[in-house]
Amino acid sequence: MFQRNLLRASQRAVRSSASRPSSLSIRPQTLLNRAARPQSVSSVRWYSEEAAKKEETAPKEGANGTEDAAKLKEELEKKDKEIVDLKDKYLRSVADFRNLQIQTKREVQAAKDYALQKFARDLVESVDNLDRALTTVPPEKLIPENTDLVAFHEGVQMTENILMQTLKKHGLERFDPSVEGMKFDPNIHEAVFQTPQPDKEEGTVFYTQQKGFKLNGRVLRAAKVGVVKNS
Repeated sequence: MFQRNLLRASQRAVRSSASRPSSLSIRPQTLLNRAARPQSVSSVRWYSEEAAKKEETAPKEGANGTEDAAKLKEELEKKDKEIVDLKDKYLRSVADFRNLQIQTKREVQAAKDYALQKFARDLVESVDNLDRALTTVPPEKLIPENTDLVAFHEGVQMTENILMQTLKKHGLERFDPSVEGMKFDPNIHEAVFQTPQPDKEEGTVFYTQQKGFKLNGRVLRAAKVGVVKNS
């Protein structure tokens, strides 16, 4: 009997304890809130730290920004000046090189044109001798009766003509101021004497003592002449 009463009392105690909510029991929603609360706090803290770092690393405007802009502007102006200087030096170099090319070309051409100058000077004496040989024969002796003299004169004349044509191909030309009726020019003439000639203009070349020669347009030997001087 006693045992049966004791068993009922223990069962009642268990039922009463099960029916009442325990102070140690935790609801699932409460556990979720507690679990989520620390995570939200850490994430907020992480974002705030990142924002602070970005703010620290971001360029500060104001005095520092103005100084940086001024430095950049100064560097750009310096680079622009360097570009202008380099361009000017480049253009000058190109111009100098082209001038050097032109000058070198002229010198080479001049060397070609006047390479025979010394040889031509020596050859001029032979041409003068042929000319003297032709002028020493009086025209009145060139008659059919003097067959040998006429043939010799014609041979010398042909030799001189061929020689002058050959020299002309190489730029050597002879000129006679008195025949051409030239005015006296000290650059190509050498006045040997002066004399009055009423029928001729002042300063005209009326006599040629020695014919002149030009090599490619340059005077190789000035002509020795007589000039009219009426005053």
